[in-house]
Amino acid sequence: MRLGTRRSLMATTQSQMVADAYTERTGRAIELVGVTTFGDVTKAHLAQLGGTGVFVSALRDKLLEDEIDFAVHSLKDLPTKQDPRFTLAAIPARHDHRDALVGPHKFADLAPGARVGTGSPRRIAMLSALRPDLEYVPIRGNADTRIGKVASGELDAVVLASAGLHRIGRDADIAQIFEVEELLPAPGQGALAVECRADRPDLIAFLGVLDDAPTRSAVTAERSLLNALEAGCSAPVGAFASDDGHTLNLTAVVVALDGREAVRKSAAGSPSEAVTLGRLLAAEMIAEGADRLMGEHSH
Repeated sequence: MRLGTRRSLMATTQSQMVADAYTERTGRAIELVGVTTFGDVTKAHLAQLGGTGVFVSALRDKLLEDEIDFAVHSLKDLPTKQDPRFTLAAIPARHDHRDALVGPHKFADLAPGARVGTGSPRRIAMLSALRPDLEYVPIRGNADTRIGKVASGELDAVVLASAGLHRIGRDADIAQIFEVEELLPAPGQGALAVECRADRPDLIAFLGVLDDAPTRSAVTAERSLLNALEAGCSAPVGAFASDDGHTLNLTAVVVALDGREAVRKSAAGSPSEAVTLGRLLAAEMIAEGADRLMGEHSH
């Protein structure tokens, strides 16, 4: 079977983990097929690329052309609106959902004016709320490139997703992991998505063996909230849900880009009502002015 993946080290590493897990469960051999996506070649910042999908559409094209059987994405790269031609056949158990600081110092110990790099308006907004005295620098490139900017002295620190650093074996570079009370992650952060064509019931059933129900309900609530806030990838929205088997707890925040204002709320419900929970919490946040905070930053 052919698994389509982006070509970056992080993507191929996490795709190989998924391939190995399927082979272990089913005995089927799986071959990785590398695909270059628009998001990999463009020099534009993700915030300017009109929301999510830039890393996804090339992989979906290969599914439609039957050049691959299924694709593995980072879930936070997937558009929140589901395309009916495709099915999310599995969302494997989520790894670490949190953000990590890479550099020689902890966040509180960075000197005023220190330069902190990140590719995400969400992180810039939330970090600014915690430490407005630092300089936040938008950066692009893969994890190695970003970490290299600290080693070279161009930046004092960078903030990256903890799960990705763990997958490429760069745990030793982590100075600090931010708890969700400080930095709420991007909806779906740390989770992977296994996608195939909707007209392949045999394949959907096969791929379903790696689906993790608590992860699915949690990320479904997070993405439902994001979809209702119409936030795309560049508006500062953070969300994290957890499902203990009985109750689904969802916390979300919308932060003004400068970090000075925020609307933060939590809700709880049944795991089976994940979509509704996300929508309801988004509506409550809008009632408290979240849409005003997003304003010019929404698409």
